[in-house]
Amino acid sequence: MCVMTVRVLLLFLGLVGMCHSCLDPVSAYRFSGAVCRLTYPAAAVLNEKTTKVIEAAFQHAKYPSIESEKSILFVGKVKYGLANLEIHNLSIGRSEFELKAAEGIEMVISNVSAVFRGTIQYGYGSWLVNVGHSVDFEIESNIDLGINPKLYCGMGKVAADTSDCYLTFHKLHLLLQGDREPGWLKKLFTDFITFTVKLVIKSQICKEINNVANILADFIQEQAEQILSDGDISMNIGVTSAPVITSNYIESYHKGLTNYNNVTAVIIASVFDPSQLSEDRMLYFWLSDELFNPLITAAHQDGRFVLNTSGLELTELFRRDMSTPVPEFLNQLLLSEEAVMRVWSVSKPHLWTTTRGTSVRAVAAIELRSGAKDVPVLYFETEVVVIVKASYAEKKLTLHATASQINITKESMSTDTLQVVEAHTEYLKEAVEIIGIPKVISELEAGLTGLLDKQGVNLFDVIEPKIVSRDGYVIIQTDFEFPHHLLVEFLRKTLD
Repeated sequence: MCVMTVRVLLLFLGLVGMCHSCLDPVSAYRFSGAVCRLTYPAAAVLNEKTTKVIEAAFQHAKYPSIESEKSILFVGKVKYGLANLEIHNLSIGRSEFELKAAEGIEMVISNVSAVFRGTIQYGYGSWLVNVGHSVDFEIESNIDLGINPKLYCGMGKVAADTSDCYLTFHKLHLLLQGDREPGWLKKLFTDFITFTVKLVIKSQICKEINNVANILADFIQEQAEQILSDGDISMNIGVTSAPVITSNYIESYHKGLTNYNNVTAVIIASVFDPSQLSEDRMLYFWLSDELFNPLITAAHQDGRFVLNTSGLELTELFRRDMSTPVPEFLNQLLLSEEAVMRVWSVSKPHLWTTTRGTSVRAVAAIELRSGAKDVPVLYFETEVVVIVKASYAEKKLTLHATASQINITKESMSTDTLQVVEAHTEYLKEAVEIIGIPKVISELEAGLTGLLDKQGVNLFDVIEPKIVSRDGYVIIQTDFEFPHHLLVEFLRKTLD
């Protein structure tokens, strides 16, 4: 079993994100468009790479001023207070983590060394004397931090109850500035500061750990939603259930609801089951067809599926070798001045995934026209079904498409003197397969890769990612190295 440090907790909370309502996991499956499984090796990587987050929790904590008083024989009443407490020279030693199945997370950070600096303000006196002083102090400390957070759904999000938090002080050495104070006063201050620092640090550090966790949760969710959003199209990745913790992984369940023009998609029949994911890789994303179809519909409605080609590029496209001869009117059109081909989606595409890949049915309109008035305009519509397999390597998305069905459903010319005959139709079908589909796929590859780069996906160090197609869903599985830039950006925003 793993002992998961605070670092893993913080990063995990960022992965699970927000929710509006939380169900038990089994009930939540059918409402989940996406599932994320973070396995033990991934937790270990996060544990190793996020020391800065823990340091931020210590350094960003606000340490309040505290006052007290005590009556001492021959001296009278001594009033004293601790102010301006700051932390310096922080270093973190060994950390361990354990995932406790069906319970939560156990975390231990050993050998946290730090120097606390501040000011002691004090006054003492009797009926003869009344004296007020202040002296700077320094405390050398060595601490073990333990925390056993419980993850739950509350206040519209997955939250962590960190009340089971403790600190063990192995060293707490007080140094007063100049060390000139009377022995009895130094002992009094030592007792007071020892008690106070233990109390304050425990309270504030545990509170700040929870605070940083929530800040990081919001930050990572914002990053994830940015990756899945563009322009007027956005996606709600809030969670549908509290995460499930086993000894080998943490699993979170997300809505994956597309929003476009203030209309939000609904998912009620997702086919997720935990047995569909394994534990061999570090990170798994399970994505339902019910997530992709509304996203594609929104892209269609937003006019994203439009392609214009002209000039030499258009001429080169139609120089491909084909078994059907090019109709004469098409040659005339291609060689005319200012020839332009425009392609656009006529109706919303629909996809479904099987073990063969993701099949996409689409109806596209194609118009070929020229700037010359005496050259006819060709218009036709085609219904195609293609099976697409995707891969991601060297920061580029690659789509492999195979046509399984091509039909020419409408065809017309702008002049009555020419008619589209059967031979023309056969040519157009072959042109769609050999010219049209590869061209559209090439544009989609470049466009989607550019969109991923724009959202910063290329900054993540993914290792041998694999995309697996199953009935009704796709699995993305990968190993990774922690994206250091994301942590730096988070710390910059948090500490500014």
